[in-house]
Amino acid sequence: MKKTVVSALLAAQLMTQLHAGGDIEPVVAPEVEAVETAESPFYVVVKGLMIFGDSVNHGDAVLDGDQDFGYGIDLGYRIGYGFAVEYDFSYSRNTVTETTDAGVEEARATYYTSALDLVYTYELTEELGIFGKVGYEYESEKITAYDIDSDDDGFVFGAGFEVAMDENFKFVTEYEHSTIDGPRGDSLFAGIMYSF
Repeated sequence: MKKTVVSALLAAQLMTQLHAGGDIEPVVAPEVEAVETAESPFYVVVKGLMIFGDSVNHGDAVLDGDQDFGYGIDLGYRIGYGFAVEYDFSYSRNTVTETTDAGVEEARATYYTSALDLVYTYELTEELGIFGKVGYEYESEKITAYDIDSDDDGFVFGAGFEVAMDENFKFVTEYEHSTIDGPRGDSLFAGIMYSF
């Protein structure tokens, strides 16, 4: 539609100049303002994760968590100047080995982890950004074989990068460290961000 209007205006100007018998002056098309699409403030990240496991004391025993996997979701809102707030949820499992004087026993552990984070992203280019986050974390841990069903809280620190694939989708990877003392350990995430 805009192209048709601009063409009609140019043709009318040319016809007026020809009819008046004057010299034909170069015709300059009117400037059209570029419309820049702003990134949506709301986003969601669907991610897979790998937990690294950790060793912790549990009474007279030592619990050793192994490396395993899980999944999670982040819901975020960009508040401006590179900052965002996020709510994160993740589920993961691993095998935990209990070592006591009586011997060694293995069991499965499950972890439900939630966090509220403040995130800062620095855009290196239009396609690549790096970010850091800090937040408060709450975790439920269950190891039925060892009669462990506990809740704990602490702080979480993370860093990662995001790569834009198009206007709405980004690939995101992130490393997180938690101050919660448990056999889950630190985490590595990879996922897809969708801005809506």
